[in-house]
Amino acid sequence: MLPMAFLNLGPFGWLVLLALLAIGIIIIVAIVKTLLFILPAAIIAFVVWYVSGSEVLAGIAFIAIAILSLLKR
Repeated sequence: MLPMAFLNLGPFGWLVLLALLAIGIIIIVAIVKTLLFILPAAIIAFVVWYVSGSEVLAGIAFIAIAILSLLKR
């Protein structure tokens, strides 16, 4: 059983804990937004690669969809 002394951080310790928690949440949100931005381009690139077998065409499709996604924003 852990002692409860680890909860006695003091006011500065709680501020540091809250700051680190906020930074962690911001990082997680940024990662999820990035994945949601890349997902449509990756799906289209995979379909193009599956149909054509060409990595070059898949790369061009990925870049085109990524640029279109940026312009849409």
